[in-house]
Amino acid sequence: MRTVDEKDGKVSPFISGVMLAAGASTRMGRPKQLLPISGRPLLQHVLDETVASCLDEIVIVLGYRAQEIEKAIEFPRGRCVRTVINPDYADGQSTSLRLGLRSTDPRAVGAGVLLGDQLHVRARLIDRLAAVFLTGGSPVVRPVYSGTGSRPVPGHPVFLARRIWPEVEKLDGDQGARSLLSAHPNWVVEIAVESDPPVDVDTWDDYQRVVGAQAAPAIGRGRDMRGVGGG
Repeated sequence: MRTVDEKDGKVSPFISGVMLAAGASTRMGRPKQLLPISGRPLLQHVLDETVASCLDEIVIVLGYRAQEIEKAIEFPRGRCVRTVINPDYADGQSTSLRLGLRSTDPRAVGAGVLLGDQLHVRARLIDRLAAVFLTGGSPVVRPVYSGTGSRPVPGHPVFLARRIWPEVEKLDGDQGARSLLSAHPNWVVEIAVESDPPVDVDTWDDYQRVVGAQAAPAIGRGRDMRGVGGG
């Protein structure tokens, strides 16, 4: 949905979401996207929260057992949500990231990259990062989770401006954009989030932690600080 500023009538820039959910769940032994949580698949929870955000479209990148996963997910009416299939998912996350960015609307000035196995990333956090991305001018915005650990942990969602997508195209393997951001720290604005980082559901222990965390406070309610650790 396009938003219009009430003061000057200008249409806000188009921003996409790319959800990476193509992995084979090798450590889990079954598609983690379909793990039941409160009666719904894990990926459904992630999608529902993302749909509630300000993103103008959501591109879900599937791969392993894509048709089975696609049939299990309910797609919301009135929102632009679509899937693309990555035949090269076994070659690493970078292949899904490239395909997802290539599949976004040509109007997109950037995209927020999310992981399909991170349940506790909330719409409020996505909106907060998107606002900084659209107003700050930096090509990359990402959260840094402070939580209870000894060191802040960078995480998702990561917003990437279209102007750096050609650099993303050069990535390979399972590294995602991590190495690219490490090579260009001046690109990055980091937003402090006073919560533990969301759990990547890779193992059964991770799954149990996520199920147990359902009653915990939602990530995205922490205090923002621009420029922490970069940008």
